Amino acid sequence: MTARARPTPTPTPAPARAPRQAPPFRFDPAIESASRDELAVLQLRRLRATVRRAYENVPAARAKFDAAGANPADLRALADLAQFPFTVKDDLRAAYPFGLFAVPREQVNRVHASSGTTGRPTVVGYTAGDLARWAGLMARSLAAAGARPGDMIHNAYGYGLFTGGLGAHDGAQRLGATVVPASGGGTERQIVLLRDFAADVLCATPSYALNIAEVAERDGVDLRGGRLRLGLFGAEPWSEGMRAELERRLGIRAHDVYGLSEIMGPGVAVECEARQGLHGWEDHFLFEVIDPATGAVLPTGAEGELVITTLTKEALPLIRYRTRDITRLEAGRCACGRNHVRIMRIAGRDDDMMIIRGVNVYPSQIEAALTTVAGASANYLLVRERKGALETLTVQLEPDPALAAAAWPDLARRVTHQVKSLVGVTVSVETQAPGSLPRSVGKAARVRDLRPKG
Repeated sequence: MTARARPTPTPTPAPARAPRQAPPFRFDPAIESASRDELAVLQLRRLRATVRRAYENVPAARAKFDAAGANPADLRALADLAQFPFTVKDDLRAAYPFGLFAVPREQVNRVHASSGTTGRPTVVGYTAGDLARWAGLMARSLAAAGARPGDMIHNAYGYGLFTGGLGAHDGAQRLGATVVPASGGGTERQIVLLRDFAADVLCATPSYALNIAEVAERDGVDLRGGRLRLGLFGAEPWSEGMRAELERRLGIRAHDVYGLSEIMGPGVAVECEARQGLHGWEDHFLFEVIDPATGAVLPTGAEGELVITTLTKEALPLIRYRTRDITRLEAGRCACGRNHVRIMRIAGRDDDMMIIRGVNVYPSQIEAALTTVAGASANYLLVRERKGALETLTVQLEPDPALAAAAWPDLARRVTHQVKSLVGVTVSVETQAPGSLPRSVGKAARVRDLRPKG
């Protein structure tokens, strides 16, 4: 009897495997994934070297350390930094132009400076090593926010002595992106370039980005339909309401980037893709928050003035620089996986604070209130005056162009009510014709001070 062939069994299909997710993009993967303990060890080693560099090479720093009884040899733990004196902007002005440099001027490859509108400009210098580290940190910041190699990055920060333009430019190149060095101004031409060059990323001050959006709408150009997906905005405080408006009008995801010329420039901290605060890059900077009145170091989570110490700067090491920026620090692992401390959104500057009828007010608080009122645009100017013994504040505001002039008085009443409700101060509101207030091509001047001098 012939054996019957058995049917070949149908193989059971293997269970479907979930697709492997690519690891999150990191420009500096090792340091961006470092633990808190690893960061602390690195910070202490670099802090001790930086304090010693300042003491041995900057006579003005040595004199301040000696007067405070602070010696680099006493720096055994990060907490010991609290024994050292602060550096303030007036120290840079007093040392104008190069008195705080820790290297001979011939070793400085580039200088930047503030505008000097309130006195002598503050001058900062960079060695070749400083410039390389700055480019790397700005590339890391761009990548953390979502920029990638090969992106077209439209850089509308101003070039020149202001650190924004060249700082963003060098970082974008280090990332491997294509840079359009547009600088500030010529807004109509900027819009043509954004559209025709198919920019992926816009770098600008938030006020100038809003100006770009406004002019594009006026000229019938819809920037929301192209490749533009990401904005990195900094150099001035801005509110969550401003973020929402920029995202709506430009069709992007808006991220905050932080820096200041005295410390380095843009790239000191940035919002990652999770946007749970700005990661301060702790391998290059040490961050503290202090009570602005007493100088006492505050615990993590408390709001106060941000103080930054550079850890790797060669030309201009700064110890405990008082930024005047009001914020708080948050520790703990971010959703993005990084352990670097997070700087929460800057509430304002201590030296920008106004006291209106006994209430402490920051311009960014007024902006935040304005952006919640239907019919109000983000174009405004705050006018400070003194009438008798009291200081008063007037909000000059442009209504949305679509709002009929007959509705402007009601808008003024609603803005007055909202500012009182959210900020706790009564202001006068003057509606201005759309397009009449000055537009920014760099940092916005939001306050006009008409109080008598002296």
